[in-house]
Amino acid sequence: MQKDKPCPAIGRLYGVGVGPGDPELLTIRAQKVLQHVPVICVPQASNQRDSIALGIVKEFLESEQEIVRLPFPTDDADATSGVWREAAKTVIACLEQGQDVAFITEGDPMLYSTFSYVSAGVVEMCPAAPIEIVPGVSSVMAAAAQAQVPLSLGGQRLAILPAVYGIDDLSEAAAGFDTLVLMKVSPVLVKALANLEELGLKGQSTYVRRATTAQERVVRDLSKLEDDDLDYFSVLIVKNPAPD
Repeated sequence: MQKDKPCPAIGRLYGVGVGPGDPELLTIRAQKVLQHVPVICVPQASNQRDSIALGIVKEFLESEQEIVRLPFPTDDADATSGVWREAAKTVIACLEQGQDVAFITEGDPMLYSTFSYVSAGVVEMCPAAPIEIVPGVSSVMAAAAQAQVPLSLGGQRLAILPAVYGIDDLSEAAAGFDTLVLMKVSPVLVKALANLEELGLKGQSTYVRRATTAQERVVRDLSKLEDDDLDYFSVLIVKNPAPD
């Protein structure tokens, strides 16, 4: 009687932060993970020709590693939950074959990252799969370093806001925080600048485009911003001189 072949042990899912753009900012732990896993999962926006995250780490990868691209829509909010679930299923298919998987993400996996949605799907549908997070340098920290603007000192408070915000959000944050960081601001930059002007904070703001990359630009006078400066991968740091 032929014995059934044993099922392979389930693979491990790594959420790997690859940093803001400069490959030299990739952590040693991230490099070790990327060099030993057989499968690299790459989230890629539907409006991008290639993956920025993959471009950061490509020099550390081997030709025999499998690259799995996971497309994400950028303009259909109703469809995103289904897309994340399908991405989780793709990841689980690899894990159930005993393959370790690294899901790479720009910046850090725990800060406004698609990894959190996909990993939630993996936990739900494949709870036995072990998951490990490998932190990365976020664009927030990189932008502050490149602009040499301290985010907080002593007992100061810091607020990080996503791309979707309005005057009410800014007003509320400015009332209670010493530093505001607005992430991925370019789609709403004109409105954001008007709101900052209304709050008296425009002169206290620093705009950083694509920190640590060859396309980086730091603009301290927002009136000098040019069309070429407007970029999705941008951060606006606002130092609030007198929060209530």
